Formats: sequence, C-alpha cells, structure tokens
Amino acid sequence: MQTLTVLGSTGSIGTQTLDVVARHPQRYRVFALTAQERVEELAQQCQRFQPRYAVIAQAHADALRQALQARGVGGTEVLGGPQALCEVAAAPEVDAVMAAIVGAAGLAPCVAAARSGKKLLLANKEALVLGGEWFMQAVRAGGATLLPIDSEHSALFQCLPESPLVWAQRVEKIILTASGGPFRQRDPASLASVTPEQACAHPNWVMGQKISVDSATMMNKALEVIEAHYLFGLAPEQIEVVIHPQSVIHSMVQMRDRSVLAQLGTPDMRVPIAYGLSWPERIESGAEALDFARMGALSFEAPTRERFPALFLAWEALAGPVGSTAVLNAANEVAVQAFLQRRLRFDRIHAVNAGTLQALSPSKPNGLEDLLALDAQARALAQAQLQRWKD
Repeated sequence: MQTLTVLGSTGSIGTQTLDVVARHPQRYRVFALTAQERVEELAQQCQRFQPRYAVIAQAHADALRQALQARGVGGTEVLGGPQALCEVAAAPEVDAVMAAIVGAAGLAPCVAAARSGKKLLLANKEALVLGGEWFMQAVRAGGATLLPIDSEHSALFQCLPESPLVWAQRVEKIILTASGGPFRQRDPASLASVTPEQACAHPNWVMGQKISVDSATMMNKALEVIEAHYLFGLAPEQIEVVIHPQSVIHSMVQMRDRSVLAQLGTPDMRVPIAYGLSWPERIESGAEALDFARMGALSFEAPTRERFPALFLAWEALAGPVGSTAVLNAANEVAVQAFLQRRLRFDRIHAVNAGTLQALSPSKPNGLEDLLALDAQARALAQAQLQRWKD
C-alpha cells in the first residue's frame, strides 16, 4: 500500500491519476488532494477518495469546507494557501507525490517533496525548466526517486539503460517525438486568426488549456527538450525532435551502435501515469492496447523553424546564461495566458517569448528565492513585450 498526494488533482493529469488509483484500491491510499479553485470538482474527489487533507487557494477554503459538509465528508481537513501544498507534499506519511500543478506555481511543492525523499512523479515540466540543475541537486540531496510522467520522458526512461552510470557510454542521442499539434499543415501566414478554442483542440491528446496551446506552438516540445537535458544529463546537441503525427511512438533512444529503442503505445496519459505509480512494476492502466493490424502507416518529418519557431528557443535558452530557461518559461506562461484571454494573437506568442529571452540576461540563481525573483522579473518584462505586440 502506497500513500499518495496528488498536486493538481482536478486537472487533466490529476483526474487521470485518480482513475488509475481507483483501479487499484489495494495498492494506493490518497493522503491529500489539491486544486487552485475548482471547489466542486475537488469536493467530488474528496467524497470518493476520502483524503486526510484537501488543499485549495485560501480564497476558496470556506467554500470547499461548505461543499464537503454538504456531501457529508467529515474526515477531510481543508487547508489553504501555497505553504499547505509544500506540507502535504513533504508529510512523513506520504510515499509518493504526483506533481501535476501547471506552471511555476508547482516548483516549491516539488522541491519540498524532493527534499523529503519522496517518490516524485513529475508531470510539472516547469519545475525542471525553472529549477534546472538546482532542482536536480535537491532531488539528489533528499534521496528522492524522480520519475518523469510526460509521455515522451517516460518513454525515454523506459528505453534508457537501467543505470544512469552507463548512459554516457552507450547513448548517442535521444529523439523526442511531437504530434505537430492542430496546425502542423496550416500555412504559418494564416495563424494570426487562430482562436483559443482552435488551439486547444489537440488531434491526439486530451490535455489542459495551457499545455494544449504549448503543443500548438511546439513550445511544449521546447520545454521538453530542456527537461530532457536536466533529467538525463545529456548535452543539448544530443537531443533531437521529430514530428510523428500518429503519436504511437512516444520517444526513442539511439545507441552508439546506431540501434534505436522506442516505446510505443496508445496516446493515453494513463500509461505513463500507471508506470510511474507502480515502478519498477507494471499495473493495468485502463488504456486500450495497440492494434498493429489496424494501425496503418507511421510517418515522420523534421520540424522547421518557419513553422515552429518556438521549438528552437529551447537550444537558445540552454546556450544562454544559467537561468535563461526560467526566463523562457515565465515569458511563455504570460504570453499563453494573454492568448487564452484573447489579449494576444496566437502568432505573436513567439514574439513575446523571444523578445523576453533576448531582453534579460540573468544572474545565476542560487536557490528558490533567487529563482522566484527571476521568474517575477521575467514576467514583468514579458508584460512589457505584451504591450508592444498587442493589437
């Protein structure tokens, strides 16, 4: 029996995590569930899974207490605010933490879990993009087990040799696959008219709004390149991206003898979630099996800078001063939010990101406070870029 905290339980990854957990009641017990503002969804989850704690933004804490009382949920204590996220992530009773909070807000509880030596299931790629090597040092110092939940990084983890000590000796490069999103074949000149609804309509995956927009711009893949660099300790030039529209091959590892190992599966996030929850074992995920007889052809193509300029910012940020990846992440969060609020054209998200990255040359951050200060500084500069590029 593992005791589990789910950070961001009402989001796409959080709800799919609980779907897998519900299939294995003999293996998992929920200790805490957290959300930002979705009171009713969180109350429903508490009614079903009976966690010891439920954490929500302080402004919604009373509403959640009332919702739980109305449902007759008496054994769940409501906590409010960001510090409570860190507390339920680091609690001694907790064995594993699913880190599914979107954006920089997830960094502090991820660090708390890492320093406490938890099995940390990392779906929050921004924690690595923002925290970088400092975050990996926290993982090592705490003796935590870090398991990637992004489908691509989970695939790589499954294909890499078991011991990281031999990665450098055997691995030539890793190849991240990308679906290309909903605009893979659309004329780049026509992207000015893209609406949030169109950008969030991913052809293969069911995801939240922010990550869906990132997939449409391929910024999601840029962040994954950065994440892979820190996760696997490979040089930026050892990381390649290829567009694979069918989303059957989730990523590949090319060895020094030029053999290629690939992980295949249906485009269902419950597969990497189940793998992370049960590692080193494997359990039923609820996903459909691949039917090779009906699959059809698998195709691949190289991403171009003209169509997906956001992708190439990954290598630019990794080549910049330490902290540049944090700047890119902050700028993108600001730009995507503005697009979703219809304050910025889709084709100008990249301009805000590139402009902010060029405008700020950060000093090396030495801890969480430095990282959060750099994040705030980058967001302020991104807001200035918004003013430049707004209609």
